[in-house]
Amino acid sequence: MATIALVVVAMVLSLAQLSAGSRRLMELYVPPESDRLTYHQGGVLSGDIPVSILWYGKFTPAQRSIVSDFVVSLNSAPDGAATPSVGQWWGTIEQLYLSKAAAANGEAAATHVLLAEQVTDEQCSLGTSLTLAQIDQLAASIGAKKGGIALVFTDEDVAVEGFCSSRCGRHGSSAGDDSTHIWVGNSVKQCPGQCAWPFAQPQYGPQRAPLVAPNGNVGMDGMVMVLATMVAGTVSNPYGDGYYQGPKGASLEACTACPGVYGSGAYPGYAGNLLVDPTTGASYNANGANGRKYLLPALYDPATASCNTLV
Repeated sequence: MATIALVVVAMVLSLAQLSAGSRRLMELYVPPESDRLTYHQGGVLSGDIPVSILWYGKFTPAQRSIVSDFVVSLNSAPDGAATPSVGQWWGTIEQLYLSKAAAANGEAAATHVLLAEQVTDEQCSLGTSLTLAQIDQLAASIGAKKGGIALVFTDEDVAVEGFCSSRCGRHGSSAGDDSTHIWVGNSVKQCPGQCAWPFAQPQYGPQRAPLVAPNGNVGMDGMVMVLATMVAGTVSNPYGDGYYQGPKGASLEACTACPGVYGSGAYPGYAGNLLVDPTTGASYNANGANGRKYLLPALYDPATASCNTLV
């Protein structure tokens, strides 16, 4: 019996050593250049980035302020600002992507996001079932400036081609004037488990209780998470030849290369270790303008092939 016990102990120790060794090998593993998100020597957005917004459908002033406060937070955080912050998240984008591309092209690295104008289309002039071509048409109607971003937000009752089935948002560009655009839909009625997770029960995969949304609005807090993902992809890969991984048109970008990761220790079905507001119980990882709190996605670090989180 003693011999059997010793054999079992030896086997357990061997398995433990093998497991530890495997973990160390995984930690040391760096994918080959061909399998990594890299810079393709194209353009990125830099300098002043004017942002215009079109609210398509019905959004209350309170809903609009959740998003507009996020946009104005997309700059370096002022001294004394609460941390971690949206400004720090933006600074990571500048550090990992924009400054390196600017240096490679001999351009100025500093960026500054400017909220230019906001317009509304409450009557849904193109209807409540939109194609992607109509989304592009709406973006063009705002008249985004060169090097700027036009944001199109559709309300909870507007259906958009591919929304929920294959996308929560989308970004693109106009070759004629070097402007870019982003569309994000409010998923609260149509697919919150897909486009507002972890603030809604997931549609598929491991089931956990939803987290409390930091601004008390599942649809709008979900829109901010998607918007952040699209903004990171837009500024680092605005014209399809900047930072990306995989084939054009179906590529991974700064945030989409780290799906579902919002804090350290994240794994499928678990967003990661997040901060929790002691008063509201809401989960977040970034402070923003006017006392706002947001949940922002991790950013892929091309140099280390890892996901960079705020917490």
